[in-house]
Amino acid sequence: MASIAEELAEKQQEISVGEFFERNKHILGFDSLTKALVTAVKEGVDNSLDACEEAKILPEIKIEIEEVNDREYKVAIEDNGPGIVKRKVPEVFGKLLYGSRFHEISQSRGQQGIGVSAVVMYGQLTTGKATIVRSKVKEKDYANEMRITMDTKKNEPEVLDEEVVLWGGKEHGMRFETTVKGLLRRGKHSVFEYLKNTAIVNPHARIEFDRDGEKTVFKRATDQLPEKTEAVQPHLKGIELGTLAKMAKNSKRRTLKSFLKHEFSRISYSKAEEICEEADIDKKKNPSDLEVEDCKRVLKAAEKVKLMAPKTDCLSPIKGMLIKKGLKNVLKGQHPEYYAPPSTRDPTVYSGNPFQVEVGLVYGGDLPKEGSVKVLRFANRVPLLYKKGGCAVTTAIKNIDWRIYDLDQRGGKGMPSGPVVILVHVASTRVPFTSEAKEAIADIPAVIDEIEKGLRECARSLRTHLNKEKKRRKVKKKFTVVNDILPMIAKKSADIVGKEPPELSKSMTKIMGVVYIEKGYEWNDGRCKVDIDIMNYTPKDKDMNLFFEKPYPETELLSSNLEPDYQGDHLEWRLEGLKPSEKKKISLEFDGDLEKDDMAGTEIYIEGVTETKLIGAETLPDDWDIELAEIEERG
Repeated sequence: MASIAEELAEKQQEISVGEFFERNKHILGFDSLTKALVTAVKEGVDNSLDACEEAKILPEIKIEIEEVNDREYKVAIEDNGPGIVKRKVPEVFGKLLYGSRFHEISQSRGQQGIGVSAVVMYGQLTTGKATIVRSKVKEKDYANEMRITMDTKKNEPEVLDEEVVLWGGKEHGMRFETTVKGLLRRGKHSVFEYLKNTAIVNPHARIEFDRDGEKTVFKRATDQLPEKTEAVQPHLKGIELGTLAKMAKNSKRRTLKSFLKHEFSRISYSKAEEICEEADIDKKKNPSDLEVEDCKRVLKAAEKVKLMAPKTDCLSPIKGMLIKKGLKNVLKGQHPEYYAPPSTRDPTVYSGNPFQVEVGLVYGGDLPKEGSVKVLRFANRVPLLYKKGGCAVTTAIKNIDWRIYDLDQRGGKGMPSGPVVILVHVASTRVPFTSEAKEAIADIPAVIDEIEKGLRECARSLRTHLNKEKKRRKVKKKFTVVNDILPMIAKKSADIVGKEPPELSKSMTKIMGVVYIEKGYEWNDGRCKVDIDIMNYTPKDKDMNLFFEKPYPETELLSSNLEPDYQGDHLEWRLEGLKPSEKKKISLEFDGDLEKDDMAGTEIYIEGVTETKLIGAETLPDDWDIELAEIEERG
């Protein structure tokens, strides 16, 4: 009679990756019908954005969702990316843990090779239907179309059939269509909310959403593609013991010193030698001969030796002005009163992993005045819609006493209240997610600290704005008195004594002491006329640069009474020698099927006037200087 151990041994067998995720689909974000539909769209859109950016193509992404049965939806995602070569299509869409970025250390939306293939698996599991993939590369006159399913036991794709098709007007691109069990809702956890938030942090993308024939378009807010990231080598201070041992065992370097120098980031020969001495290991020892105890000594030595921080060209932050453009593009219907200059923190490191935090803040207008502030969380340009309460972003917001920044907060703890939207973006080569579903960022102290610092920068800007608004209202009253009433008093006084009215310009500039900017709009059949009045109410001549934001890159300037010195996604004028009490008017007319909401929040920026002497405009943000330098360099 067989022993119990033998019986158990007979039952034991290998579990494939496909089978594991088939039974544990909640790990991948398919744990509810609403969330499953969002996840299906998210994985497809993430792939499209990554592919377009790698090919330096401005993304044009179309998402179609059609209900075909009760709680059964056909989801199609199409892009203008480089396409996928025919031989790779089955693996990309029908094999889990298959991708091009897993071994790279650089910022990207996806790295594990699970995303879109998991959508194929989920659709097959819940509806029994295959996924249709169409791909066209630039070199071909035709597209390849396949129907794909997945053999979850073998974790291998199955191509049911394929054909060559013409794809009229499409030079290159990809489209995949799958049918999944789901629930299409509206609200904060919906597909629409995911796409809206994606448009905010990807302002270079045009995103079209067709929901059962109801179309929404998020226009492209900039023609500027994200900076290309460079893959970096691992940093010795962030590596785990097992990984170090594996790298050493597989290294082709002949000495430990050479291994440390060439296979890790920011280690010179002198630093490699210092690590060897501190670890008390011969620098000429072959790395493949290192034992586990040797590796432990190397890691301990690395903690004591002062090493440079990892390189940060592996990160691609959104940057301030583009964060603002993304927010404006999506929030324009709520007419926010103020967009705080976004904070892009300097890159830093946690456990050897480079990361960078960006924060944006929007205030006022038609944003809800009651209830908690709205928080938008992002990691590597991807929205995080779920598990807000267990996220480092929420922790950092709650750690701040918002009352000192003029926001309501009971007892100085918890979430603040008021008409505010807070955006937090964490970019990293390895975002510390709390789970494989990538829904929240873990409470890493270094990450929380950087988020708090970014939040405080934006909060200080908000407090300054609120104080400036109070000052602006006072200046407006003073302006009315000085501009209207003072000349009237002077004239009447002169009439009484029988003399000519005195020259008041010097007196007016002393009383006012500011450069005052006013702008006004007129609308007619999609055309918008903008008048900008610049008044120098200071006692000195002023030289300044004036910048006006266009609502969209393609917005056409039809006419201007003063020719701009630069035209692009903004307009620029050089105003020289504006004398005390002198006024200058710039009149513009735009076309481009503009609506009133499109102009909401468009800012005027001034360079050459200090913030304390400027009313009605903002001083030029730091990152515009970089942008202008790049424009001049390109000619």
